[in-house]
Amino acid sequence: MAELYHEVRAEPEPTQAWDRWREGRDLLFATHPRSPIPPSGRADFDGLAYFDYDPAARVLAQVADTGTRRHQLSMSGGGTHLVTRFATASFELYGSAFGLELYWLGDFRGGLFLPFRDATNGEGTYAGGRYLLDTLKGEDLGTENGLLILDFNFAYHPPCLYNQQWSCPLAPPANRLPVAVHAGERQSD
Repeated sequence: MAELYHEVRAEPEPTQAWDRWREGRDLLFATHPRSPIPPSGRADFDGLAYFDYDPAARVLAQVADTGTRRHQLSMSGGGTHLVTRFATASFELYGSAFGLELYWLGDFRGGLFLPFRDATNGEGTYAGGRYLLDTLKGEDLGTENGLLILDFNFAYHPPCLYNQQWSCPLAPPANRLPVAVHAGERQSD
């Protein structure tokens, strides 16, 4: 996945980067040995579903250090996963100001992690939320002019949506947006 994001980051046109990202995700889901799609279902897999690209869903965020605090994130399969909150990302989306907590995944060799929920959860997207950043897997778009790129068009479902044998961290209450983000991956009709 890291190679895919490297190519996506190098693409100067956001919609072309998004097209490349979707094609890469579909290929990984269809062929990768660790795909959440069980091998028996891969022959019928015809791609993931997405909202149309929304230029307004690409924002730049100011990152502010919050000091570190350990959190237990609920897991889709029960139990919790320990993460460290270390910063917040503040941004404007659809004309309103928001902030989301940024976490460090210490258990999985590190990495910046940003799960979130919004008003589409359970109504078009996975009820447990979606992910926007997971730098351990190379899943980020980098920075622009010293600000963190948050492009919600690249929001994606955790793998536990596709395979209940997987257990995934869920977005905490602090990372719930009160607006509907009709961008990124959605559930099939």
